[in-house]
Amino acid sequence: MTAENSLKARAAELPAKPGIYFFKNAAGRVVYIGKARSLRDRVRSYFLSNPDAKVRGILRETASIDYLLTGSEKEAAFLENNYVQRHQPRFNLRLKDDKSFPYIKVTVGEKFPGIYSSRRVDRDGARYFGPFSPARRARTSIHLVNKFFRVRGCETAVFRGRKRPCLEHELKLCSAPCVVGTTSEEDYRKDVDGACLFLEGRMPELAKTLRERMEEAAREQRYEEAARWRDVLRTVEDMRDRPRTISVALEDQDVVGFAREEGRAAVHLFFMRRGKIRSSEAALVEAASEATDAEVLGGFLADFYGRPERRDIPPRLLLPFRPASAEALEAVLGGRKRRRSPLIVPRGGQDLKLVALAARNAEAHLHKTAMEPGPLEALRETIGLERPPRTIEGFDISNTGGEESVGSLVVFQDGRPAKDAYRKFRIRSVAGPNDVASLEEVIARRYRRALAEKKPLPDLVMIDGGRPQLSAARKALSALGLEDLPLVSIAKREEILFTAEAPQGIRLPRTSAALKLVQAIRDEAHRFAISYHRGRREKRSFASELDGIPGLGPKKKAALLARYDSIEAVRNAPQSGLEKLVGATAAKLLLERLGSQRSIKRSRG
Repeated sequence: MTAENSLKARAAELPAKPGIYFFKNAAGRVVYIGKARSLRDRVRSYFLSNPDAKVRGILRETASIDYLLTGSEKEAAFLENNYVQRHQPRFNLRLKDDKSFPYIKVTVGEKFPGIYSSRRVDRDGARYFGPFSPARRARTSIHLVNKFFRVRGCETAVFRGRKRPCLEHELKLCSAPCVVGTTSEEDYRKDVDGACLFLEGRMPELAKTLRERMEEAAREQRYEEAARWRDVLRTVEDMRDRPRTISVALEDQDVVGFAREEGRAAVHLFFMRRGKIRSSEAALVEAASEATDAEVLGGFLADFYGRPERRDIPPRLLLPFRPASAEALEAVLGGRKRRRSPLIVPRGGQDLKLVALAARNAEAHLHKTAMEPGPLEALRETIGLERPPRTIEGFDISNTGGEESVGSLVVFQDGRPAKDAYRKFRIRSVAGPNDVASLEEVIARRYRRALAEKKPLPDLVMIDGGRPQLSAARKALSALGLEDLPLVSIAKREEILFTAEAPQGIRLPRTSAALKLVQAIRDEAHRFAISYHRGRREKRSFASELDGIPGLGPKKKAALLARYDSIEAVRNAPQSGLEKLVGATAAKLLLERLGSQRSIKRSRG
């Protein structure tokens, strides 16, 4: 099955339910996010004949498709906005600028509160309602509040003391609190309280009245008026269906969903920060038949939040039920930041709806069927490995005419970059532009040290190049007794894979998940090598500019090179810092030589 057919099969398996979908590349990075009323129908549409240039670009980079379920298409739109802002996918041209959906703001802290549209929620004492999609619904809602409750919409900071009310009062859209005697503070506050109840969605009587007016106008064939009341009614009813994935209370909390079937369970977590869900994570968990749901969930949470790298622990965890060993878990969560992190099992309201949404996604994750092998499994099949290569080490060489020749090592763990394990190499034994010999040196040095330190070897070694580079790497490994270590190379132009078992080369479809993973590793090794090489060149240029400056001998020059990365860094350095390194006289001459235009200041600190 080709990669594109595998993606088509995956699309056909998606649920016909509302949600957001993710197109991911071989390295697991999101390249596009979309929303849909029916995930299956929307994603299948990408594989119709004659796609446009954007769709072709998305499919070229896509190795897998994932999704999240929502309760409605509107909720999917809000969640799409959150996730695009979080992941910044390259093919999403909209929604990247952090421009949010509008809210309604009621300044309840003022003596005579006003009502406005706002693109952000602040902790300023005001009450916020929303968000609204499309944006015109916020404007319609404000107009309704003006009409039904006559709350002011003017933004004049000092409005009290006018002698005559404005046109809004004449149109019966404002009670004119700006004019003394038109309304009392007590009466106006009652209007504001009623408006807040309306904005909260607690208005069944209002909805009933609006429906009666709409039906009456339709019976009397006043269709334009009926359409207006219909739009108002939709706004009123729409406000009842507030999105669960955005909260105006700006909470920081994790939402946990749980699902279980024979022998295994799934946990889905939504991470809400400042009132927005922008990321999530799902995991499969072994669930022995004798273990209770509480024990399975408790064990997972203890492991998940007990990891040393997990620092972003929120003050609240919303859970479907209380896990086993809850007290110990609360102590772990709270102790990390010297506070307790309460485990909350909601009984109603928006919190319970959030947990239910997480549970739906946990169930979906539990029953997802892999219609194609993942990138690691595809690569295993392609080059004939015994098991999927969970740890892959990639190498590349960079130089300019043989000058400042360097090598790079990047490490991918389970298909993702493990940047803490990256390494740089300065080429020692090769003169001139000889990438093949340089690669042989880097491979030999890397694995000689790994053997000496008894470090685990990778499942696969990958190099940038064709048959010559493959032969050089194989020679270096054989000299160390590692001739059985799996090795693959990728030629740049043709994108052909070479192995010892396939010296003629393996040509994969451009949409192949295996090829996209190898390309991602190759490109990352190349980027890392180029970055190191450029840094070395800049350092060398920096060193040459220090030559001939009076008072800068070899030791002082070496101190400058160790402390600063470039001439520009020296120009911007405090004079006091330069004086500590090279002395006052040499520092002054150095700045004059570099043409610094700044005034000489002695900054101590």
